[in-house]
Amino acid sequence: MPRYALLIEYDGAPYSGWQRQPDVPSVQAVIEAALARIAPEGGIVTGAGRTDAGVHAMGQVAHIDLARAWDGFKLKEALNAHIGRKPVAILDAAEADAAFHARFSATERRYIYRIRNRRAPLTFEAGQMWHVRRALDVERMRAGAAHLIGHHDFTTFRSTICQAKSPVKTLDRLDITRIGDEIVLEIVARSFLHNQVRSFVGSLERVGAGTWEPEQIKRALEARDRKACGPVAPACGLYLSAVRYPSDPFSAR
Repeated sequence: MPRYALLIEYDGAPYSGWQRQPDVPSVQAVIEAALARIAPEGGIVTGAGRTDAGVHAMGQVAHIDLARAWDGFKLKEALNAHIGRKPVAILDAAEADAAFHARFSATERRYIYRIRNRRAPLTFEAGQMWHVRRALDVERMRAGAAHLIGHHDFTTFRSTICQAKSPVKTLDRLDITRIGDEIVLEIVARSFLHNQVRSFVGSLERVGAGTWEPEQIKRALEARDRKACGPVAPACGLYLSAVRYPSDPFSAR
């Protein structure tokens, strides 16, 4: 059966997350329902990351196995036609190597977290960013973030229901930029723990607001205790922006 890689964008607000669950809407279920209309044998859509309820994606990757060969463009168009007006879009589809696995072949995942830092309410971006009214100092946030880079035990910054076998991960990058009243955090690693990014952001927001000193991030990390973490940032500001592979499945055509 030929294998196909899908590049996917979605607004996570209406969904319980990527993963299919009984009696609640999910992104995976939306795509699988569309797939069943054009290729009933397709079955499961396997994603690169199981984004949580309310988390968005600009670059989620998934794979599917089909009984016959499809032209990538036609596959993309057919899936989008059956997805309809739901806030999920297939941006690209391409045949992949049989050994390609959207989750296990990934060598890097990139998330961005968007903050709108102003007093005025959000209009167009409500539900798409974290609205923080108190002033945030980006230089302080960067100083705090520097303590998180590298290979660490991130017990403090993972959910108590995280199913990962080990809390030890390597964080490659945590960049923070500000343009006007928008603050964007870009976080890069091979893989992440459950709620790790949102836990980082919630703690760094405290640093930016001046209620924590930057060194408190280091102390929280070293505590290896969930109680040392700041509040978890809301899901609405988080986006899975890209997944990288040794060979880009969408360029080898």
